[in-house]
Amino acid sequence: MEEDFKQQPSSCIKVVLFGPESTGKTTLSRQLARHYNSIWVPEYAREYLQDKWNNERKTCEPGDLLPIAKGQIKLENELAKKVDDILICDTDLLETKVYSEAYYLGHCDPILEKYALENTYNLYFLTNIDIPWEADDLRDKPNDREAMFEAFHNALVENERPFVLLRGSKKERLETAVRHIDKLLKKKS
Repeated sequence: MEEDFKQQPSSCIKVVLFGPESTGKTTLSRQLARHYNSIWVPEYAREYLQDKWNNERKTCEPGDLLPIAKGQIKLENELAKKVDDILICDTDLLETKVYSEAYYLGHCDPILEKYALENTYNLYFLTNIDIPWEADDLRDKPNDREAMFEAFHNALVENERPFVLLRGSKKERLETAVRHIDKLLKKKS
């Protein structure tokens, strides 16, 4: 069962968009994939939880986190096989861990925690809260943006993950991300 949460070896560079809800991660993931003529790994939790909301009118519960993590890493592993240079990840298991701890009084399933810390990426892009919050069926923390941003920032620092803070307009964020990805690609070649 634990193998279901493990990253498969890959020679591509992996970058993760990381941060609170409604900070532009999906938009930027799509932009970066287009820019590099690559693919991006969508956030599995959005589809999973939207289906749950549509079918049951229920929100995320602690028992949903392992299926979400399993679905996310499965999708990432499948898509990593299809690229040579770069894979853009809209999220990762560390993000799921941060949400678990924020929503469930500091609790994180030990399996999720283990793989959130073991799986590795070349670079994280921490998305700032300097863009307007947009409501949808799943977003629910418009007044907790600063605290959530701090939780994401602290997770990167405490786990010694390489990261770059993205702020400003969509254009500024894209330019900053491209500049840092280009450096990684240059080192790889």
